[in-house]
Amino acid sequence: MPTPSIAELHRPGAASNVLADSAPAAAMPPPPGFARLRSCIGLPQVSEVDVVRHFTRLSQESHGVDNGPYPLGSCTMKYNPKRNDELARLPGFACAHPMQDADTLGGVWEMYERLQAMVCEITGMDACCLAPAAGAQGEFAGLLMIRRHFARFGVHRPVVLVPDSAHGTNPASAAMAGFACRIVPSDAKGRVDRQLLRAMLTPEVAAFMLTNPSTLGLFEDQIVEIADAVHANGSLLYYDGANLNALMGIVRPGDMGFDLVHVNVHKTFSTPHGGGGPGAGPVAVKATLAQYLPGPVVVRRSGLAQPDGDRPLSIGRIKAFHGHVGVLLRAYGYLRTMGARGLRQASENAVLNANYLQHRLAPMLPPVYAQLCKHETLLSGAKLKISVRQFAKRLIDYGIHPPTLVGAGCVYFPGDLKSAMLIEPTETETKASLDCQVDIFQRIFNEDAMDETLDGGARLGRKMARIDGN
Repeated sequence: MPTPSIAELHRPGAASNVLADSAPAAAMPPPPGFARLRSCIGLPQVSEVDVVRHFTRLSQESHGVDNGPYPLGSCTMKYNPKRNDELARLPGFACAHPMQDADTLGGVWEMYERLQAMVCEITGMDACCLAPAAGAQGEFAGLLMIRRHFARFGVHRPVVLVPDSAHGTNPASAAMAGFACRIVPSDAKGRVDRQLLRAMLTPEVAAFMLTNPSTLGLFEDQIVEIADAVHANGSLLYYDGANLNALMGIVRPGDMGFDLVHVNVHKTFSTPHGGGGPGAGPVAVKATLAQYLPGPVVVRRSGLAQPDGDRPLSIGRIKAFHGHVGVLLRAYGYLRTMGARGLRQASENAVLNANYLQHRLAPMLPPVYAQLCKHETLLSGAKLKISVRQFAKRLIDYGIHPPTLVGAGCVYFPGDLKSAMLIEPTETETKASLDCQVDIFQRIFNEDAMDETLDGGARLGRKMARIDGN
């Protein structure tokens, strides 16, 4: 039975405040003279208890990482430690107002200066801005800096190269920043085709945007050779930090030869993700690009952390006010809790979990690339009678969020991979949880073999039916 909408819960007179004050409306004091009185706009009359029950019920019907596995490849939906939510609620931060004078936000600037240094240490960069509101906006900021860098020296480089295994945000950000985008194909092993890349590196190319490991879950093991070729062309190498959670604490993009990077804090530093709420996408650069960073960039002067106001070559503000302080607080708390050893272990566990699932699922969903993966694995649904889309919908009936399928969100799989699914267990899942997920995958695989109509009608056990008919 579908959950009734809030409008369907309407009952005339139900909105009276029976739990707080039983005084009749006539006994209430008149509104002050400056109050703006509005006519009724037709909102449903619902009691307080019914409102609470309604939204609690809706929250229980939604799937999230707090109530079940979420192996959504590339999007990295991992558990967020609740201790970091407590940090974000500290009154000094939670009650600060974005329009306060900058010199009254000393605690924010102190946290920013420390977090900037942590991001630089983890990525191997020299300077950082925390303001971008998401990874995609960090990309946009990075590309604007690349454009500013070449324009400053009067060099016309209107092209950005992007591999065909990249996130869809890469070409979108490049187009928004005024670049033409050209796609570099993958080779038979799922990595960048270096021979084609060299042929595409012309004097027009400003940068090559690369995710390493890629969205296929594979590490670009020729990255030093790629970096040398890009730099020999006078171009810059941009690191899409979407998959940094496979490498943090082990190897740094700056040491691979990258010139600038953005970090998705929800993927790498375990902050909340999704639901339309705020995010953060810090962007960090080598020293030669530091002067172009958007603001605020916090520096320490006379022992005090404060925004640097002397940056004439900056691309300017990329985000209103100072960025999303609450999200960045969670990232800061995560890094302080984990430390260098903890971050390395998190990356190792993410890679271990992905390879464990790849091995266990291989008999029914063989890997597209028969090799060790990094934090996520791309599996083939070629053995299924039903489509991978139907298989994924059946997972919902068992409390598992579907993996990423081709064309879902901002992910595109190169070549003829329409039957592929991208699975990322993350480091926060235990072996017991992974074994349970494998059992469910096996159960659905067996259903597919015995009763195609069962999976063909999924989802079967949810209140909301499918809306797309396939």
